[in-house]
Amino acid sequence: MKICFPVESDKGLESEVFGHFGSAPLFVVFDTKAQSTDTISNQDLGHVHGMCNPLKALDGKMVDIIIVGGIGAGAINKLNKMGIKVYKALKGTVQDNIKLFESNTMPEMTLEQTCGGHTGGCGHL
Repeated sequence: MKICFPVESDKGLESEVFGHFGSAPLFVVFDTKAQSTDTISNQDLGHVHGMCNPLKALDGKMVDIIIVGGIGAGAINKLNKMGIKVYKALKGTVQDNIKLFESNTMPEMTLEQTCGGHTGGCGHL
């Protein structure tokens, strides 16, 4: 399974999870089978607000799970249609959030928890 974490800087498993999917400069992808990480530069960083293209952002690379502090409704809808589940990160590192995910204590995000214009109601870290 490949778990993707939006981050501001690449420090591998010690990277802090970023607060918003579409504006994260990078993504750290943890492969649970190989126990390895890979980094993807956000290829859709300059998108117009509300027009995030998650597949472009991830440079066409497929993942199984996204764990993030906040995400827009359009992005979560597109990810879910591709079979990718989105979970709510807690403040901390990629490693901290992997442990929470593996313990089945991390909530799956729904449209009610998405960002709506960044004026509140968003799940940003």
